[in-house]
Amino acid sequence: MQKTHLFCHIRCWRMSDDFPASVDVDYTDGEGEDPADYPSIQHKIEKAVEVTKRGLEEYDTPAVMWTGGKDSTLTLYFINQVAAEYGYEKPTAVFIDHFQHFDDITDFVEHWADEWDIELVYARNDDVGAYVDEEGLEPGDDIPVDALSEHNQHHVREILEFEEDTFPFLLDTYVGNHLLKTVALNDALEAYDIDGVISGVRWDEQEARADETFFSPRHDPDLFPPHDRIQPILQFAEADVWEAFWNFVVPDTVEAFPDEGYIPQADDDLPEGVSQEDIPISPKYFAGFRSLGSEVSTEKTTEEPAWLQNLEDTTERAGRAQDKEDLMERLRDLGYM
Repeated sequence: MQKTHLFCHIRCWRMSDDFPASVDVDYTDGEGEDPADYPSIQHKIEKAVEVTKRGLEEYDTPAVMWTGGKDSTLTLYFINQVAAEYGYEKPTAVFIDHFQHFDDITDFVEHWADEWDIELVYARNDDVGAYVDEEGLEPGDDIPVDALSEHNQHHVREILEFEEDTFPFLLDTYVGNHLLKTVALNDALEAYDIDGVISGVRWDEQEARADETFFSPRHDPDLFPPHDRIQPILQFAEADVWEAFWNFVVPDTVEAFPDEGYIPQADDDLPEGVSQEDIPISPKYFAGFRSLGSEVSTEKTTEEPAWLQNLEDTTERAGRAQDKEDLMERLRDLGYM
């Protein structure tokens, strides 16, 4: 593979003749826009519903990427609403199990999959997971490249062009993230024949995502199974996500929650008869985490719930080691969300 494939901008990904010609979407929708082009929460929600509806209409086997984080959960809320309103079948939710999750995130995802009647499947790199289990490895321990399957060695040597003999068992590194997330995802796309991946990425979340469009092609078969990314909440800023949760998602989901919405001013400031377990928001956000990554490399920013923190003057993903290593652009070129 040529290096230009690795570091080419998203619009340089070449199209595959094999991708269904029946898909009719505008790949330029959202080009050159930012959250300010959708000035109110109503404008943002209307666009999210429009993109979600189009995605459920156009793709034969769409799936939603669900991490248990606020963005993918908001995306799943829009999917639920659109599916109920227009009679679409709910897509499968794919949860990437990278073996370094907080336990309560996994519990959260499984609980709300049951509550919302969502089919949940796990994407895992079982080859890496089996080696970790057999050797009793802990995060940070080294994994020899030659201990991996031919499939994984191909990714390490030919696609990543990684030349070292070992790499650390850590999610938030170049090799670790690619094997534990991207390869796991791509294998799931192939196994389930997924042609549209609905994801909760946002323009303001990371510089590498600022040029994304609402329908984004991933058609290069040398890098991933050809598919499109469907991205309904690009136009939401972090504060907008929380506004949508407390004024729409939670009141629509929790019977005892005020219909007009309510923003808790502390982790235990909830209406009478409502507990954290009733609310489709990960307990990590109540505890002060603003962005959720792996258990070993994500730190809370303060003790305040995420929505009460200084969202304007501080960085949302500051607690994520991956961003400190400035890997996002390279990882996204290889298929990472």
